[in-house]
Amino acid sequence: MIVARSIREEISLPPSSRTSSASGSRRTPGSKAHLVMPPAESAVVDWFVDADLVDAYAVTLPDGAPRNIIDLAREALERPPAWFRALLRFRDALVSVAGVKSSRRIRKEAESGGVATVAFFPVLARSERELVLGEDDRHLDFRASVLVRAAPDGVRRDLILTTAVRCHNMPGRLYLMTITPFHRLIVRSNLDRLLAR
Repeated sequence: MIVARSIREEISLPPSSRTSSASGSRRTPGSKAHLVMPPAESAVVDWFVDADLVDAYAVTLPDGAPRNIIDLAREALERPPAWFRALLRFRDALVSVAGVKSSRRIRKEAESGGVATVAFFPVLARSERELVLGEDDRHLDFRASVLVRAAPDGVRRDLILTTAVRCHNMPGRLYLMTITPFHRLIVRSNLDRLLAR
């Protein structure tokens, strides 16, 4: 399993964990996206066991942040920087050769089936405080949780973006190993940009 070493002991990962990585650093909450323990109250908690990647990043939301979980997820995920859009186009061109779904295909399939999307990710579940996004493919399955909970000060709200990935085969593991540094950069960048709005 790929998981930040700073949280490895705290989340009691099973012995079957595959790989560990020390990437990700703790920062002052609220000022920048920072690595946190994956939230035990998340609807995707059962994905943490036997996952090939689990990580969670958080920010303390500004007062004017949306209250509705869908609106908040869209604010966080649907306004990526230009460099990310270019990277996504490059990724889509590469993976289409390997039979992995492109971002456009994922969105199109979801919307044609009447499933809502945030960015290009299908919405799998929704509650007042959490939105679960995800997709299953032949090489890997993933879930992303956008969860809001009370900040430690009891007044403000924290937004936690958790990702869990399960690979089915070696191509899935190679793909995950390749994209993990970009994934973490993108998650932190999206959360930091949300704070800057």
